[in-house]
Amino acid sequence: MSNTPEFAPTSRLVFVTGPSGAGRSTAIHVLEDLGYEAIDNMPLSLIPRLMDGPQPNRPMALGIDVRNRDFSVIGLIDTIDGLSVGRDDPVEVLYLDARTDVLIRRYSETRRRHPLAETESLDIGVERELDLLTTVRARADFLIDTSDLTPHDLRDEMERWFTTTLDRSLAISVHSFSYKRGVPRGIDMMFDTRFLRNPHWDAALRDNDGRDQAVQDFVAADPRYTAFFSKLLDLCDMLLPAYVAEGKAHLAIAFGCTGGQHRSVTLTERLANALAQRGWQVSIRHRELERRQTSPND
Repeated sequence: MSNTPEFAPTSRLVFVTGPSGAGRSTAIHVLEDLGYEAIDNMPLSLIPRLMDGPQPNRPMALGIDVRNRDFSVIGLIDTIDGLSVGRDDPVEVLYLDARTDVLIRRYSETRRRHPLAETESLDIGVERELDLLTTVRARADFLIDTSDLTPHDLRDEMERWFTTTLDRSLAISVHSFSYKRGVPRGIDMMFDTRFLRNPHWDAALRDNDGRDQAVQDFVAADPRYTAFFSKLLDLCDMLLPAYVAEGKAHLAIAFGCTGGQHRSVTLTERLANALAQRGWQVSIRHRELERRQTSPND
């Protein structure tokens, strides 16, 4: 029997998290300015009581990080999953990220001890926190790297995805993944690309990924690719306006392949580019490539 809690449905709910120094507090303030009811550093154990109370008539943002009194990765994921049960409106995770050197510099400027390295060096605390949050990062619906963003840049980026105005556009995220590591959560449309030619078997392409033009050309040379991609675009052209008409705020499309490196990445890049050229708001997530970046020795 699952211990995952279940809560009553409410309006759009966004969990805002990420490592210390990545901009979580700034993001919370932006969401508050956009009309969200924002609560920062709320203990996970109190969220059920919050959701059992009077339901808000506006979207809600909850800021969660390792400083929360009862924080745990498992507890956070279970809470998110529990809140998702029986809801019409989405429960989403916004993960603010930044490079390690940027996090160290930003946190050192606060002159505070890192919560995960009270008696150790700052860099140890930062690395420990990044390792701890790996699972949460992979669970995120929105990933914003703030390394090179000013607070104004971050606000502009968030307004693209979280505006509460009635005329907001549908936000589309396109994902690549490996079937060996399981299907990602929260996907609305999923396509298996394992029927296409696999660049893994070409020694010159094996170590590259689907962001590389040579890999994309190899995949697109499959005789079945053109018809598949054409029908895929036709499907999107039919469905996306219908989702907008129904008031859907976010749509997740995913492509899977064996390793999540070549074919699924190629299709993700090409569909995202095609949709962006059609005027849609599009973001990209490459789950396995991101995982390799955060766990290079895995």
